[in-house]
Formats: sequence, structure tokens, C-alpha cells
Amino acid sequence: MVKILFFFAANDIQKESELGGIGVAVADKPQGPYKDLLGKPLINDIKNGAQPIDQYIFKDKDGQYYIIYGGWGHCNIAKLKSDFTALVPFEDGSIYKEITPEKYVEGPIMFIKDGKYYFMWSEGGWTGPNYSVSYAIADSPMGPFKRIDRILQQDPKVATGAGHHSVIHNPKTDKWYIVYHRRPLGITDGNHRVTCIDEMKFDADGKILPVKMTFEGVKPSKL
Repeated sequence: MVKILFFFAANDIQKESELGGIGVAVADKPQGPYKDLLGKPLINDIKNGAQPIDQYIFKDKDGQYYIIYGGWGHCNIAKLKSDFTALVPFEDGSIYKEITPEKYVEGPIMFIKDGKYYFMWSEGGWTGPNYSVSYAIADSPMGPFKRIDRILQQDPKVATGAGHHSVIHNPKTDKWYIVYHRRPLGITDGNHRVTCIDEMKFDADGKILPVKMTFEGVKPSKL
């Protein structure tokens, strides 16, 4: 039977002695109910200065799964065991590798396009107007990742605080979409956020073009 795994961050821990970090829950269907898979956090350690939050699960070309995560301006990558119950060492024996690019704050994601590894993250403070998304490209999930540019940021005509995103690719149409949160104009409450989706495009060299935020979003597209 297929199982659904849900990776989550709990309790906003500030030190390793606190209960929380990144956990894994399991269910028989996407809507749950979910139960804890491990009975303990998958990651409770604070390694390389990275708070264990904002987890992203990435599948490489060879089928290896990685967890990429981190707040407090630091990002780590670690290998996942095939049953997702633990982390496994890299070839050099290390468990965590830091892949933090310039200006990284939180919210990492990774995807592969045309054989290249695209690494994206959020910059700025999520409660303020200048939250944004930038990216880098490398030949390996371990980088090195050199910041290229900011591709999502506030638009005084549409919304502020645009960041903390994910990416969807429709292989049938080869269209890419960015899903993110932003703050409607006139809203000053830093905790007020709405979820939006817009198209994400690339130039002929594979660089990500600046995302144009819209009020309409995108048309329905079957995956």
C-alpha cells in the first residue's frame, strides 16, 4: 500500500534541548489522518547554525532523496534513508553539509531543469515588505551555489512581502509555476499572508526571468 509522508517543522525551537525540529508523519491518504512515523524528531540538531525549519525533500536523478532545510541564515543538505526514517552519511562520513548561498535567509527549494540544479530561497524578513526570492544554479545538489539574481519581490501595484515559495512543473505543457505567499496592499500586519500562484519563465540560457505578480493567477492546467 502506498503511504503518504508529511514532513513538518515543530515548536520553532531555539536550542537543541527543546523538543521539536523537523518531524515526519505518515498516512494512507493525503488528507490524513497522520501519525508520527518516528516517535521523535528526524532533525533536532542545530548544525552549521541552521535552525531545523523549512524542510524541502528533493529527489536526485539517481533516486537518492535529500532533505534541504534551514533558518537563521544557514542552509543544510542531508541524505535520507530509503524508508525516510533517518539520515545517512555522505561518502566522507559527514551527515550535514552546508550549502548556504549569499543573502540566504530561509525557505529553500531545489529542482532539476535541463540537467542543472536550481536552488531557490527567500531573502529579507517575512513580516516586512521586502521579503523576496532569489536563486542559483549548479552542477550538483551540493553546489557550490553562487547567487544569480532576485526573481520575486514586492510590486507596489500588486502586493508586498512576496516569498517563501515552491515550484510546480507541468511536463505535458512544460510550463513552470511559482506558488508563494504575499501581503495584500494596505495590510501592515506582518502575520497576514495569502497564497498565490503565477507563471515562472526562463530565458534561452536557462536563467529565471523576474516573476510578474498578478491578481488573476494562472488558468487551470491538468497535470
